[in-house]
Amino acid sequence: MKVVVSTGKRKTSLAKATVRDGTGRIRINGRPLEIHQPELARMRIIEPLILFGDGWKRYDIKVRVKGGGFMSQADAIRMAIATGLIRMSQDFEARSKMIEHDRTMLVGDPRRTEPKKFGGPSARSRYQKSYR
Repeated sequence: MKVVVSTGKRKTSLAKATVRDGTGRIRINGRPLEIHQPELARMRIIEPLILFGDGWKRYDIKVRVKGGGFMSQADAIRMAIATGLIRMSQDFEARSKMIEHDRTMLVGDPRRTEPKKFGGPSARSRYQKSYR
């Protein structure tokens, strides 16, 4: 039995997906995907499955995700599932389909929040000064 572990990152979210042979069950932090809230995040997670076709129903996918907000987590889950399915099935046609649809599904987004510096309220803006 073949098992593939893949990861996905977005901002501060980190998702680890375990893909193994099964009957098409997808669980996120122990809960089934069908009850994952909010709806928009669920739609985002389902994208790689739709692009992959019905072939994903041969596998069971377990995802552990932590950090970040709900949308950032959804993108991390989506990335972990997409890379896991492609590594498990060796289906490079599906890979090119996914990259054509949305490159961030397989390729990480390197943007991170910039650390705050002194002399201002945020990373780039400075406090105002007046001489009168």
